[in-house]
Amino acid sequence: MFKKVFIALFLSSTVAFGQQTKKPAPVFHQISNKQLVQSVYPEAAKVVKVNAYWYKVVSNDQKILGYALSSANYCKDVKGYNDVTPVMIITDKNYIIEKVALLSNYETQSYVNKLERNGFFRSLVGKSIKNVSTDQLDGYTGATYTANAITNNVEFLLKNGSRKLPR
Repeated sequence: MFKKVFIALFLSSTVAFGQQTKKPAPVFHQISNKQLVQSVYPEAAKVVKVNAYWYKVVSNDQKILGYALSSANYCKDVKGYNDVTPVMIITDKNYIIEKVALLSNYETQSYVNKLERNGFFRSLVGKSIKNVSTDQLDGYTGATYTANAITNNVEFLLKNGSRKLPR
């Protein structure tokens, strides 16, 4: 009898413990590309594809306000902790970085917030896309998978975008 009770208790505690350590399902964070572009250029009306990597940010009167790069179509194999981590880089007309941001993703928001607080996304702002280095991306202790994936996306955009600037 004692043996049966012990086995039942052991099995129920093992099942309960296993449920407590189960990783929660990732939550999708929808990021509006339009709102992201308009956070830099409020007068932006549309984004028009220029070449394989670049988009021009255009106002209602067809004035070019700046440019944008997105890794969403290219870096589908670059995954953070939960899934892909596409980024957008927004520049001015002289290819000076205005903003680096994570696009729609499944990453843990507290880790993304930590990267933001540590200046991870701001560290490239003000630098020319033509000669910037991702060595300046730092401050990701505790969010290593997410930060490494985002860094890989940024490196891809910088490398390929700087080779094929819009004309």
